[in-house]
Amino acid sequence: MPGDLNFYLFAIPAVILIGLAKGGFAGLGALGMPLMALGVDPIAGAAILLPILIVQDVVGVAAFRKTWDGSIVAMLLPGAIVGVLLGYVLAAEVSSAGVMAVLGAVSILFGAHRLWIERGGRMVAPSSAPNWVGSLFGVATGFTSQIAHAGGPPFQMWVMPRRLPRDVFVGTSAIFFAILNWIKVPAYAALGQFTKPNAFATALLLPIAVLASLAGVKLVRKVPMERFYTIIYVLMILAGLKLLLDGAGIL
Repeated sequence: MPGDLNFYLFAIPAVILIGLAKGGFAGLGALGMPLMALGVDPIAGAAILLPILIVQDVVGVAAFRKTWDGSIVAMLLPGAIVGVLLGYVLAAEVSSAGVMAVLGAVSILFGAHRLWIERGGRMVAPSSAPNWVGSLFGVATGFTSQIAHAGGPPFQMWVMPRRLPRDVFVGTSAIFFAILNWIKVPAYAALGQFTKPNAFATALLLPIAVLASLAGVKLVRKVPMERFYTIIYVLMILAGLKLLLDGAGIL
């Protein structure tokens, strides 16, 4: 992998997107994992990205450590742990092709959901929904985060109806996913994915992600957001379709 040009052709754009997402282009990083999986085994790709996400979480936690809702984190976290375990079992018991197909399906659903939201649609749980519904959203968040680092949609579907103040919403998201990313570490370790080649790839890609984050802070105010996001989510659906068809052995 360290000398595999095909891997870096997909990995570098993937971490740039993740960095831009951390710099202000919220949701953009969800295309990172589908792109990465086009150049490397999806489980290895997710393991390479995980330390980068953990390093970048430090910024969000430091900025919003005083504005977050502990009750929401406590509500979602037990279910999220179950979801991570389910994602681990899938990766351990199913072939790489099967994981690729699941990743493709998750990517398509995420992209379609975001396009729906961009056009004014709403798909959320009522604020009066019982706590057990929140646990199910936690499971979905943990599973999609473990498989594709894409736990944002189910998290948002549960949290957004609570109408939290902006900083509390951002802080709760930052704290929750920082904790969740650390919970995923033992799962990837058990899958044997923290290898020297993967660590080497992470070390090479991390500075790119950091620079992209800094660029995102400056660019977020200059780019027409609506058209930009539409293009990204369409690309995500196309990448997900490619992964789904490859995983199913159709391509």
